[in-house]
Amino acid sequence: MNDSFSSGKNGKVKVMYVRNDEDGGDDRNNKRPAGKGRPADKSRSGRGAQDNKARGGDRGGRRPARTEGRGGNDSPWKTVSRGPDAEPAFDHGGISGKSFIDPEQLRRQRAEETRVYGENACQALFASRPDAIVRAWFVQSVTPRFREALRWMAANRKAYHVVDDEELAKASGTEHHGGVCFLIKKRQGLDATTYLKTAPASDCVLALEAVGNPHNLGAIMRSCAHFGVNGVLLQDPALLESGAAVRTAEGGAEHIKAINADDFLSVLDSFRQAGYTIVTTSSHKGVALAQAKLPAKMVLVLGQERDGLSDGAWQQGDMNVSIGGTGKVESLNVSVATGILLADWWRQNQA
Repeated sequence: MNDSFSSGKNGKVKVMYVRNDEDGGDDRNNKRPAGKGRPADKSRSGRGAQDNKARGGDRGGRRPARTEGRGGNDSPWKTVSRGPDAEPAFDHGGISGKSFIDPEQLRRQRAEETRVYGENACQALFASRPDAIVRAWFVQSVTPRFREALRWMAANRKAYHVVDDEELAKASGTEHHGGVCFLIKKRQGLDATTYLKTAPASDCVLALEAVGNPHNLGAIMRSCAHFGVNGVLLQDPALLESGAAVRTAEGGAEHIKAINADDFLSVLDSFRQAGYTIVTTSSHKGVALAQAKLPAKMVLVLGQERDGLSDGAWQQGDMNVSIGGTGKVESLNVSVATGILLADWWRQNQA
């Protein structure tokens, strides 16, 4: 059998198989037009069809591979089918199709990275620390507003993807992604000594004991940025880098330094030694905020809503204050209370 190649439409190559009569194959079911010296084949629906059926042919004209033609010769028309297991292994030239990833390395990498989302949060993050971005996802509608970021990412070989809402929800882990998501390297929290080296003369640091709700943390960071608070002290600084917290902060997270406080009470004492006044808060005891003179250099300590500050943290206070109200509810949301207290500190010391 001879192979002929010719160029078809659209540059595609046609392959034509031409039978070599010298091979002595069976041509009973490969009719040629009737011509001189050759009668027309009238056995299509008769003996030829029966032979085809006996050989296992189907309506589509396909026949299983034959290993022998008439007279014991191989058929020039035979095809060979292989199952998946019979396919020869492809030689990748030493490059395996699978790569080994050290599970410990993968866990470490995931611990060092986080996803942030929301248009304002991602714009602020790109403006302040673009090198932290590892990868990005966008829906088409927001790309005009991230034109500069897209150009920067292309120039710096940072991967980004334009996807639909469903894919972005999977990438970000939430339906409230705001049309954009960044995978970033987390910032590491500062220790107290490092923060104090560059602290300004008039400085309010917020200390949060056992506050972990990301939406509350995001709202707190937004208030901190608005009222000029530079540092937030908490036991797990990574909480400030969660996607929900950063999105709720609406860009405020980029103006806050996280301060590590594994030993919460000891770190409070370090700030006291550096000249800060420790101001503890409560919903029902302490000097009413309206009568309190808040110092320009202080650490404002707040606790979780249900239990408030622990006894140990409360006793650390050089000053104790409370926010007056009707008493119709037990307490304010911790993020709301933070906003009220910081607004008063700003009014007394910075306005």
